[in-house]
Amino acid sequence: MELNEISAAVVDAAMKVHSALGSGLLENVYEACLRRELQKRGLKVLAEVGFPVTYDGETIDVGYRVDLLVEDQVVVELKSVEKLCEAHKAQLLTYLRLGNKRLGLLINFGDAHLKDGIKRMVNNL
Repeated sequence: MELNEISAAVVDAAMKVHSALGSGLLENVYEACLRRELQKRGLKVLAEVGFPVTYDGETIDVGYRVDLLVEDQVVVELKSVEKLCEAHKAQLLTYLRLGNKRLGLLINFGDAHLKDGIKRMVNNL
């Protein structure tokens, strides 16, 4: 499956979850439901995947965990906040860089209209 197909499937699944649940729930609820929805669609989804930092030639696990990793290619970072900020975007870009991944989706289930809370970001490897 190519990146655009995976990305489209994630967005479609997120829309379904948001339509069913609405906004206002905790992030971990959306994460569990989105993971289930993606697995029902036959996608490989890992939750809370650790991305260590390499410093001075040593790998250090400092607790960076991405919410979802889909098909080992697309990083999905979920939020349930009133409005996304630059720090959220920077966090996703950091995860992409640390995990050596090309594509990430930042999805804010806190938006009344989910389409307004989806940001697609690319890591220029």
